[in-house]
Amino acid sequence: MRVRRPVAWTVAVVLFAEALGVAALNWFLGIVVDRQDMSLAGLDPDTMSVSSKIGGVVFGLYFALCGLVALLVALRDRPPAGLGRILLISAAVVHGLLGAFTWGPVGWSAFLFMLLVLGLVVLLLMTYDDREEPVAGPAGDGKGDGGSPVSPPPAPTAP
Repeated sequence: MRVRRPVAWTVAVVLFAEALGVAALNWFLGIVVDRQDMSLAGLDPDTMSVSSKIGGVVFGLYFALCGLVALLVALRDRPPAGLGRILLISAAVVHGLLGAFTWGPVGWSAFLFMLLVLGLVVLLLMTYDDREEPVAGPAGDGKGDGGSPVSPPPAPTAP
């Protein structure tokens, strides 16, 4: 049974949901910082608020783009290539790093979620990584009948 398409659909849905969640969380944090009107180590609160909102939008768009790549993989049932593959690999790395960083401050549930998404992205990349090569027919006498890909040994010569 093939699990490639369902995995790709799952990754696409999870990454789109994560894109919305990350953007909304950073936007909310930007609003909180703006309303508190406090500085952190002398930083301007408006700068922190705007940078939080910009960071949320940038990361949200990044995860949405990765979700779009997974969606295209699911629709086409072909492996990601070029920039799409690089984006999915970078998403796996980002989730690994975020999982490592969220263990202490956020807790084990966020860590497990990040590792779940990491596992899904890696599974997506690995299930489309198998090379489907034609199976060679029965071994023949080596006269070009599709038996062996290796050329036959040279004929012996008499002295």
